[in-house]
Amino acid sequence: MDFLTVLLVVLLVVGLSTTFWGLVGVGRGVGEAVRRTTAGPHAPRPPGTPPVSRVAVLIAAHNEASTIEKSIHAAADLVPPTNIHVVSDKSTDATVPIARNLGVNVLDLQVNRGKAGALAEGIRHFGLCDRFEVVLILDADTRPTRDYLTTGLPLFADPGVAAVAGRAKSIVGAGKRSLLGRFLIAYRDRLYLVVQLLLKYGQAAKPANVVSIVPGFASMYRTSVLRHIDVAGRGLVIEDFNMTFDVHARKLGRIAFHPSAAIAYTEDPDNLRDYVRQIRRWNLGFWQTVRRHRFRFTKFWVNLWIHIVELVVSGILLLSLLPLLVLSLIADALPRPLLAQAPPVLEWLTEAVPLGAVLLGVLLPDFLLSVLAAILLKRPVYLLFGLLFPLVRMLDAGICLSQLPRAWLPDRTSGVWTSPRRHADGTNPPTRTIRATDTVDAA
Repeated sequence: MDFLTVLLVVLLVVGLSTTFWGLVGVGRGVGEAVRRTTAGPHAPRPPGTPPVSRVAVLIAAHNEASTIEKSIHAAADLVPPTNIHVVSDKSTDATVPIARNLGVNVLDLQVNRGKAGALAEGIRHFGLCDRFEVVLILDADTRPTRDYLTTGLPLFADPGVAAVAGRAKSIVGAGKRSLLGRFLIAYRDRLYLVVQLLLKYGQAAKPANVVSIVPGFASMYRTSVLRHIDVAGRGLVIEDFNMTFDVHARKLGRIAFHPSAAIAYTEDPDNLRDYVRQIRRWNLGFWQTVRRHRFRFTKFWVNLWIHIVELVVSGILLLSLLPLLVLSLIADALPRPLLAQAPPVLEWLTEAVPLGAVLLGVLLPDFLLSVLAAILLKRPVYLLFGLLFPLVRMLDAGICLSQLPRAWLPDRTSGVWTSPRRHADGTNPPTRTIRATDTVDAA
Protein backbone atom coordinates (compact mmCIF):
# COMPACT_ATOMS: atom_id res chain seq x y z
CA MET A 1 0.00 0.00 0.00
CA ASP A 2 1.40 3.36 -1.09
CA PHE A 3 2.02 5.73 1.82
CA LEU A 4 1.55 8.72 -0.48
CA THR A 5 -1.91 7.44 -1.45
CA VAL A 6 -2.96 7.23 2.19
CA LEU A 7 -1.51 10.67 2.91
CA LEU A 8 -3.33 12.16 -0.08
CA VAL A 9 -6.66 10.69 1.06
CA VAL A 10 -6.10 12.00 4.60
CA LEU A 11 -5.36 15.52 3.34
CA LEU A 12 -8.36 15.48 1.01
CA VAL A 13 -10.72 14.35 3.76
CA VAL A 14 -9.29 16.31 6.70
CA GLY A 15 -8.28 19.28 4.55
CA LEU A 16 -5.09 21.22 4.03
CA SER A 17 -6.73 24.22 5.69
CA THR A 18 -7.55 22.28 8.85
CA THR A 19 -4.03 20.88 8.96
CA PHE A 20 -2.41 24.28 8.42
CA TRP A 21 -4.61 26.26 10.79
CA GLY A 22 -4.40 23.50 13.38
CA LEU A 23 -0.63 23.96 13.43
CA VAL A 24 -1.07 27.74 13.63
CA GLY A 25 -3.39 27.18 16.58
CA VAL A 26 -0.77 25.05 18.33
CA GLY A 27 1.75 27.84 17.88
CA ARG A 28 -0.73 30.39 19.20
CA GLY A 29 -1.48 28.23 22.23
CA VAL A 30 2.22 27.85 23.06
CA GLY A 31 2.72 31.62 22.77
CA GLU A 32 -0.22 32.33 25.07
CA ALA A 33 1.06 29.82 27.62
CA VAL A 34 4.43 31.55 27.68
CA ARG A 35 2.83 34.99 28.11
CA ARG A 36 0.59 33.67 30.91
CA THR A 37 3.63 32.33 32.73
CA THR A 38 5.36 35.68 32.40
CA ALA A 39 2.31 37.71 33.47
CA GLY A 40 1.52 35.49 36.45
CA PRO A 41 -1.71 33.71 37.43
CA HIS A 42 -3.63 36.88 38.34
CA ALA A 43 -3.24 39.04 35.26
CA PRO A 44 -5.23 42.32 35.56
CA ARG A 45 -8.27 43.03 33.44
CA PRO A 46 -6.97 44.57 30.18
CA PRO A 47 -7.49 48.34 30.03
CA GLY A 48 -10.12 49.32 27.49
CA THR A 49 -12.40 46.38 28.29
CA PRO A 50 -16.03 47.54 27.85
CA PRO A 51 -18.07 47.54 31.09
CA VAL A 52 -20.99 45.15 31.40
CA SER A 53 -23.36 48.12 31.70
CA ARG A 54 -22.49 49.02 28.10
CA VAL A 55 -23.53 45.62 26.72
CA ALA A 56 -26.93 45.05 25.13
CA VAL A 57 -28.38 41.59 24.56
CA LEU A 58 -30.50 41.10 21.43
CA ILE A 59 -32.63 37.98 20.93
CA ALA A 60 -34.71 37.30 17.82
CA ALA A 61 -37.47 34.76 18.44
CA HIS A 62 -40.22 33.08 16.47
CA ASN A 63 -42.60 30.82 18.43
CA GLU A 64 -40.06 30.08 21.16
CA ALA A 65 -42.39 29.92 24.16
CA SER A 66 -40.86 26.62 25.29
CA THR A 67 -37.33 27.97 25.55
CA ILE A 68 -37.32 31.78 25.64
CA GLU A 69 -37.67 31.97 29.44
CA LYS A 70 -34.53 29.90 30.04
CA SER A 71 -32.59 32.01 27.55
CA ILE A 72 -33.71 35.28 29.15
CA HIS A 73 -32.79 33.99 32.61
CA ALA A 74 -29.36 33.01 31.27
CA ALA A 75 -28.93 36.47 29.71
CA ALA A 76 -30.06 38.10 32.97
CA ASP A 77 -27.13 36.42 34.71
CA LEU A 78 -24.91 38.55 32.47
CA VAL A 79 -26.64 41.95 32.23
CA PRO A 80 -29.60 43.75 33.87
CA PRO A 81 -33.03 42.91 32.36
CA THR A 82 -33.23 46.48 31.02
CA ASN A 83 -30.26 45.65 28.76
CA ILE A 84 -32.06 42.64 27.23
CA HIS A 85 -34.06 43.18 24.02
CA VAL A 86 -36.33 40.54 22.50
CA VAL A 87 -37.71 40.85 18.97
CA SER A 88 -40.65 38.53 18.37
CA ASP A 89 -40.90 37.82 14.66
CA LYS A 90 -44.68 37.40 14.37
CA SER A 91 -44.84 34.74 17.06
CA THR A 92 -48.24 33.10 17.42
CA ASP A 93 -47.54 31.44 20.77
CA ALA A 94 -46.79 32.88 24.22
CA THR A 95 -43.29 34.15 23.37
CA VAL A 96 -44.24 37.84 23.76
CA PRO A 97 -46.12 37.67 27.12
CA ILE A 98 -43.43 35.43 28.61
CA ALA A 99 -40.70 37.91 27.65
CA ARG A 100 -42.69 40.91 28.87
CA ASN A 101 -43.44 39.27 32.21
CA LEU A 102 -39.70 38.87 32.75
CA GLY A 103 -39.21 42.63 32.53
CA VAL A 104 -37.15 42.82 29.34
CA ASN A 105 -37.66 45.09 26.35
CA VAL A 106 -39.92 43.47 23.73
CA LEU A 107 -40.66 44.40 20.12
CA ASP A 108 -43.60 42.44 18.68
CA LEU A 109 -43.33 42.40 14.87
CA GLN A 110 -46.57 41.69 13.03
CA VAL A 111 -44.83 40.69 9.78
CA ASN A 112 -42.57 37.66 9.63
CA ARG A 113 -39.22 39.09 8.50
CA GLY A 114 -36.97 36.18 9.37
CA LYS A 115 -34.17 36.25 11.90
CA ALA A 116 -31.95 38.69 9.97
CA GLY A 117 -34.81 41.14 9.41
CA ALA A 118 -35.87 40.88 13.04
CA LEU A 119 -32.33 41.59 14.25
CA ALA A 120 -31.97 44.57 11.94
CA GLU A 121 -35.30 46.02 13.08
CA GLY A 122 -34.44 45.42 16.72
CA ILE A 123 -31.11 47.24 16.36
CA ARG A 124 -32.91 50.18 14.71
CA HIS A 125 -36.00 50.26 16.94
CA PHE A 126 -34.11 50.10 20.24
CA GLY A 127 -31.27 52.37 19.04
CA LEU A 128 -28.69 49.86 20.24
CA CYS A 129 -25.78 51.31 18.26
CA ASP A 130 -26.31 54.71 19.88
CA ARG A 131 -26.92 53.54 23.44
CA PHE A 132 -24.44 50.70 23.91
CA GLU A 133 -20.83 49.84 23.14
CA VAL A 134 -21.31 46.12 22.48
CA VAL A 135 -24.28 44.05 21.29
CA LEU A 136 -24.49 40.37 22.23
CA ILE A 137 -26.69 38.51 19.74
CA LEU A 138 -28.29 35.35 21.12
CA ASP A 139 -30.57 32.73 19.63
CA ALA A 140 -33.73 31.99 21.57
CA ASP A 141 -32.40 28.55 22.54
CA THR A 142 -28.91 29.71 23.59
CA ARG A 143 -27.60 29.40 27.14
CA PRO A 144 -24.47 31.55 27.64
CA THR A 145 -22.28 30.53 30.56
CA ARG A 146 -22.18 32.90 33.52
CA ASP A 147 -18.61 33.93 32.67
CA TYR A 148 -19.46 34.62 29.03
CA LEU A 149 -18.86 38.36 29.37
CA THR A 150 -16.08 38.02 31.96
CA THR A 151 -14.03 36.03 29.46
CA GLY A 152 -15.31 37.55 26.22
CA LEU A 153 -15.32 41.30 26.83
CA PRO A 154 -11.53 41.52 27.45
CA LEU A 155 -11.03 40.62 23.79
CA PHE A 156 -12.53 44.03 22.94
CA ALA A 157 -9.69 45.70 24.85
CA ASP A 158 -7.90 45.58 21.51
CA PRO A 159 -9.49 48.54 19.64
CA GLY A 160 -8.97 46.69 16.36
CA VAL A 161 -11.40 43.92 17.33
CA ALA A 162 -14.75 44.33 15.54
CA ALA A 163 -16.46 41.17 16.77
CA VAL A 164 -15.96 38.31 19.19
CA ALA A 165 -17.07 34.91 17.90
CA GLY A 166 -18.67 32.86 20.65
CA ARG A 167 -17.62 29.28 21.25
CA ALA A 168 -20.45 26.82 20.67
CA LYS A 169 -21.13 23.74 22.76
CA SER A 170 -24.09 21.40 22.49
CA ILE A 171 -26.68 20.98 25.23
CA VAL A 172 -26.16 17.24 25.44
CA GLY A 173 -28.44 16.29 28.33
CA ALA A 174 -31.62 18.14 27.36
CA GLY A 175 -34.84 16.15 27.57
CA LYS A 176 -35.57 12.55 26.64
CA ARG A 177 -33.97 11.65 23.34
CA SER A 178 -33.96 8.62 21.12
CA LEU A 179 -30.75 6.77 20.31
CA LEU A 180 -30.66 8.55 16.94
CA GLY A 181 -31.14 11.88 18.71
CA ARG A 182 -28.24 11.24 21.06
CA PHE A 183 -26.12 10.15 18.10
CA LEU A 184 -26.84 13.35 16.13
CA ILE A 185 -26.12 15.54 19.17
CA ALA A 186 -22.85 13.68 19.76
CA TYR A 187 -21.81 14.24 16.15
CA ARG A 188 -22.58 17.96 16.37
CA ASP A 189 -20.77 18.22 19.70
CA ARG A 190 -17.68 16.68 18.09
CA LEU A 191 -18.01 18.94 15.06
CA TYR A 192 -18.05 22.06 17.22
CA LEU A 193 -14.93 20.92 19.06
CA VAL A 194 -12.97 20.03 15.92
CA VAL A 195 -13.88 23.12 13.91
CA GLN A 196 -13.26 25.55 16.76
CA LEU A 197 -10.03 24.05 18.09
CA LEU A 198 -8.41 22.84 14.87
CA LEU A 199 -9.57 25.58 12.52
CA LYS A 200 -11.03 28.74 14.03
CA TYR A 201 -8.49 29.11 16.86
CA GLY A 202 -5.66 29.38 14.34
CA GLN A 203 -7.65 31.52 11.91
CA ALA A 204 -8.33 34.04 14.68
CA ALA A 205 -4.64 34.61 15.39
CA LYS A 206 -3.94 38.34 15.20
CA PRO A 207 -1.70 38.24 12.09
CA ALA A 208 -4.17 35.98 10.26
CA ASN A 209 -7.72 37.29 10.83
CA VAL A 210 -9.44 34.93 8.38
CA VAL A 211 -12.35 33.65 10.51
CA SER A 212 -15.20 32.94 8.10
CA ILE A 213 -18.13 33.00 10.52
CA VAL A 214 -19.12 34.84 13.66
CA PRO A 215 -21.91 32.44 14.70
CA GLY A 216 -25.27 34.09 15.18
CA PHE A 217 -26.21 31.90 18.13
CA ALA A 218 -24.07 33.81 20.67
CA SER A 219 -21.56 36.39 19.49
CA MET A 220 -20.71 40.03 20.16
CA TYR A 221 -20.23 43.01 17.85
CA ARG A 222 -18.78 46.42 18.64
CA THR A 223 -21.64 48.84 17.90
CA SER A 224 -19.37 51.27 16.05
CA VAL A 225 -18.85 48.40 13.60
CA LEU A 226 -22.37 46.96 13.70
CA ARG A 227 -23.88 50.17 12.33
CA HIS A 228 -21.92 49.62 9.07
CA ILE A 229 -22.96 45.96 8.58
CA ASP A 230 -25.84 44.90 6.34
CA VAL A 231 -27.58 42.80 8.98
CA ALA A 232 -30.78 42.17 7.01
CA GLY A 233 -28.98 40.76 3.96
CA ARG A 234 -31.94 40.51 1.60
CA GLY A 235 -32.31 37.25 -0.28
CA LEU A 236 -30.22 35.23 2.20
CA VAL A 237 -31.60 32.43 4.36
CA ILE A 238 -29.17 33.11 7.24
CA GLU A 239 -27.40 36.21 8.44
CA ASP A 240 -24.19 35.24 10.23
CA PHE A 241 -22.05 34.39 7.20
CA ASN A 242 -23.07 37.63 5.51
CA MET A 243 -22.36 39.74 8.60
CA THR A 244 -18.93 38.14 8.93
CA PHE A 245 -18.09 38.61 5.25
CA ASP A 246 -19.18 42.25 5.58
CA VAL A 247 -16.65 42.79 8.37
CA HIS A 248 -13.88 41.56 6.07
CA ALA A 249 -15.16 43.25 2.92
CA ARG A 250 -15.53 46.66 4.56
CA LYS A 251 -12.29 46.21 6.54
CA LEU A 252 -14.09 46.97 9.77
CA GLY A 253 -11.63 45.22 12.05
CA ARG A 254 -10.47 41.89 13.39
CA ILE A 255 -12.63 38.95 14.48
CA ALA A 256 -11.47 37.53 17.79
CA PHE A 257 -12.01 33.99 19.04
CA HIS A 258 -10.64 32.02 21.95
CA PRO A 259 -11.71 28.55 23.17
CA SER A 260 -11.78 29.77 26.78
CA ALA A 261 -13.85 32.87 26.07
CA ALA A 262 -17.50 33.66 25.34
CA ILE A 263 -18.74 30.08 25.69
CA ALA A 264 -22.43 29.33 25.17
CA TYR A 265 -24.55 26.22 24.85
CA THR A 266 -27.07 25.66 22.09
CA GLU A 267 -29.85 23.13 21.53
CA ASP A 268 -29.09 21.19 18.35
CA PRO A 269 -31.55 19.08 16.31
CA ASP A 270 -32.14 15.60 17.74
CA ASN A 271 -34.14 14.16 14.85
CA LEU A 272 -33.14 13.58 11.25
CA ARG A 273 -35.79 15.86 9.74
CA ASP A 274 -34.72 18.94 11.72
CA TYR A 275 -31.05 18.06 11.29
CA VAL A 276 -31.28 17.87 7.51
CA ARG A 277 -33.35 21.04 7.35
CA GLN A 278 -30.82 22.94 9.47
CA ILE A 279 -27.79 21.69 7.51
CA ARG A 280 -29.54 22.53 4.23
CA ARG A 281 -30.27 26.03 5.49
CA TRP A 282 -26.71 26.58 6.73
CA ASN A 283 -25.13 25.41 3.49
CA LEU A 284 -27.51 27.35 1.27
CA GLY A 285 -26.79 30.46 3.34
CA PHE A 286 -23.04 29.92 2.96
CA TRP A 287 -23.18 29.51 -0.83
CA GLN A 288 -25.56 32.48 -1.16
CA THR A 289 -23.11 34.64 0.78
CA VAL A 290 -20.20 33.49 -1.38
CA ARG A 291 -22.23 34.45 -4.45
CA ARG A 292 -23.17 37.81 -2.94
CA HIS A 293 -19.62 38.92 -2.10
CA ARG A 294 -17.15 39.27 -4.95
CA PHE A 295 -13.66 37.84 -4.66
CA ARG A 296 -10.98 40.20 -3.41
CA PHE A 297 -7.27 39.46 -3.39
CA THR A 298 -6.89 39.51 0.39
CA LYS A 299 -5.91 36.91 2.99
CA PHE A 300 -9.51 36.23 3.91
CA TRP A 301 -10.76 35.62 0.38
CA VAL A 302 -7.75 33.55 -0.69
CA ASN A 303 -8.17 31.38 2.40
CA LEU A 304 -11.92 31.16 1.79
CA TRP A 305 -11.53 29.94 -1.77
CA ILE A 306 -8.92 27.37 -0.78
CA HIS A 307 -11.45 26.14 1.75
CA ILE A 308 -14.19 26.06 -0.90
CA VAL A 309 -12.06 23.97 -3.27
CA GLU A 310 -11.29 21.54 -0.45
CA LEU A 311 -14.95 21.47 0.56
CA VAL A 312 -16.05 20.45 -2.92
CA VAL A 313 -13.23 17.95 -3.49
CA SER A 314 -13.61 16.28 -0.08
CA GLY A 315 -17.40 16.21 -0.53
CA ILE A 316 -17.11 14.43 -3.86
CA LEU A 317 -14.57 12.02 -2.36
CA LEU A 318 -16.79 11.20 0.62
CA LEU A 319 -19.85 10.65 -1.58
CA SER A 320 -17.83 8.43 -3.90
CA LEU A 321 -16.40 6.43 -1.03
CA LEU A 322 -19.09 3.77 -0.63
CA PRO A 323 -19.64 2.93 -4.34
CA LEU A 324 -15.90 2.97 -5.03
CA LEU A 325 -15.26 0.76 -2.02
CA VAL A 326 -17.92 -1.73 -3.12
CA LEU A 327 -16.47 -1.92 -6.63
CA SER A 328 -12.97 -2.28 -5.22
CA LEU A 329 -14.08 -5.15 -2.97
CA ILE A 330 -15.78 -6.85 -5.93
CA ALA A 331 -12.60 -6.51 -7.97
CA ASP A 332 -10.51 -7.95 -5.10
CA ALA A 333 -12.91 -10.91 -4.76
CA LEU A 334 -12.93 -11.86 -8.42
CA PRO A 335 -10.53 -14.58 -9.57
CA ARG A 336 -7.81 -13.32 -11.87
CA PRO A 337 -9.29 -14.95 -15.00
CA LEU A 338 -12.67 -13.28 -14.39
CA LEU A 339 -11.03 -9.98 -13.50
CA ALA A 340 -9.21 -10.06 -16.84
CA GLN A 341 -12.59 -10.32 -18.59
CA ALA A 342 -14.23 -7.62 -16.47
CA PRO A 343 -14.35 -3.95 -17.52
CA PRO A 344 -10.91 -2.31 -17.14
CA VAL A 345 -12.33 0.06 -14.55
CA LEU A 346 -12.48 -2.73 -11.95
CA GLU A 347 -8.80 -3.50 -12.22
CA TRP A 348 -8.01 0.19 -12.09
CA LEU A 349 -10.08 0.58 -8.92
CA THR A 350 -8.23 -2.30 -7.28
CA GLU A 351 -5.04 -0.29 -7.59
CA ALA A 352 -6.43 3.24 -7.24
CA VAL A 353 -8.76 2.62 -4.26
CA PRO A 354 -7.19 -0.09 -2.12
CA LEU A 355 -9.22 -1.03 0.94
CA GLY A 356 -6.32 -0.33 3.28
CA ALA A 357 -5.89 3.21 1.94
CA VAL A 358 -9.57 3.94 2.55
CA LEU A 359 -9.49 2.56 6.08
CA LEU A 360 -6.29 4.38 7.02
CA GLY A 361 -6.96 7.54 5.04
CA VAL A 362 -10.63 8.14 5.87
CA LEU A 363 -12.03 6.04 8.67
CA LEU A 364 -9.01 6.05 10.98
CA PRO A 365 -8.44 9.84 10.94
CA ASP A 366 -12.17 10.41 11.48
CA PHE A 367 -12.19 8.02 14.42
CA LEU A 368 -9.16 9.75 15.92
CA LEU A 369 -11.23 12.95 15.96
CA SER A 370 -13.83 11.05 17.97
CA VAL A 371 -11.11 9.91 20.37
CA LEU A 372 -10.03 13.53 20.80
CA ALA A 373 -13.63 14.60 21.46
CA ALA A 374 -14.21 11.74 23.91
CA ILE A 375 -11.13 12.77 25.91
CA LEU A 376 -11.58 16.55 25.90
CA LEU A 377 -15.35 16.47 26.40
CA LYS A 378 -15.16 13.52 28.82
CA ARG A 379 -17.78 11.53 26.91
CA PRO A 380 -16.55 7.94 26.34
CA VAL A 381 -19.74 7.07 24.47
CA TYR A 382 -18.40 9.15 21.56
CA LEU A 383 -15.95 6.31 20.88
CA LEU A 384 -18.90 4.06 20.08
CA PHE A 385 -20.86 6.68 18.16
CA GLY A 386 -17.69 7.64 16.29
CA LEU A 387 -17.73 4.38 14.35
CA LEU A 388 -20.75 5.66 12.42
CA PHE A 389 -19.90 9.37 12.26
CA PRO A 390 -18.47 9.01 8.71
CA LEU A 391 -22.03 8.28 7.53
CA VAL A 392 -23.19 11.66 8.85
CA ARG A 393 -20.21 13.32 7.18
CA MET A 394 -21.36 11.79 3.89
CA LEU A 395 -24.86 13.15 4.50
CA ASP A 396 -23.39 16.59 5.24
CA ALA A 397 -21.30 16.42 2.06
CA GLY A 398 -24.31 15.52 -0.06
CA ILE A 399 -26.38 18.39 1.35
CA CYS A 400 -23.50 20.84 0.95
CA LEU A 401 -22.97 20.01 -2.72
CA SER A 402 -26.71 19.93 -3.45
CA GLN A 403 -27.14 23.50 -2.21
CA LEU A 404 -24.29 24.88 -4.33
CA PRO A 405 -26.25 25.15 -7.61
CA ARG A 406 -29.39 26.23 -5.76
CA ALA A 407 -27.57 29.35 -4.49
CA TRP A 408 -27.13 30.52 -8.08
CA LEU A 409 -30.74 29.96 -9.10
CA PRO A 410 -33.12 32.95 -9.34
CA ASP A 411 -33.60 34.39 -5.87
CA ARG A 412 -36.60 32.65 -4.32
CA THR A 413 -35.33 32.38 -0.77
CA SER A 414 -36.06 34.40 2.33
CA GLY A 415 -35.05 34.36 5.95
CA VAL A 416 -38.53 33.37 7.14
CA TRP A 417 -38.03 30.56 9.61
CA THR A 418 -39.70 27.56 11.13
CA SER A 419 -38.38 26.68 14.57
CA PRO A 420 -37.24 23.08 15.19
CA ARG A 421 -38.66 20.98 17.98
CA ARG A 422 -37.52 22.22 21.38
CA HIS A 423 -37.15 20.43 24.70
CA ALA A 424 -39.02 22.47 27.26
CA ASP A 425 -37.89 20.06 29.99
CA GLY A 426 -34.27 20.30 28.99
CA THR A 427 -31.62 20.47 31.65
CA ASN A 428 -29.46 23.52 32.05
CA PRO A 429 -25.94 23.33 30.67
CA PRO A 430 -23.07 23.23 33.14
CA THR A 431 -21.77 26.52 34.45
CA ARG A 432 -18.07 27.08 34.06
CA THR A 433 -15.97 28.14 37.00
CA ILE A 434 -13.59 30.98 36.29
CA ARG A 435 -10.00 30.00 36.91
CA ALA A 436 -6.82 31.98 36.74
CA THR A 437 -5.71 29.82 33.82
CA ASP A 438 -8.78 30.93 31.87
CA THR A 439 -7.45 34.47 31.52
CA VAL A 440 -7.73 35.27 27.83
CA ASP A 441 -4.90 36.86 25.93
CA ALA A 442 -6.42 39.84 24.15
CA ALA A 443 -3.80 39.52 21.43
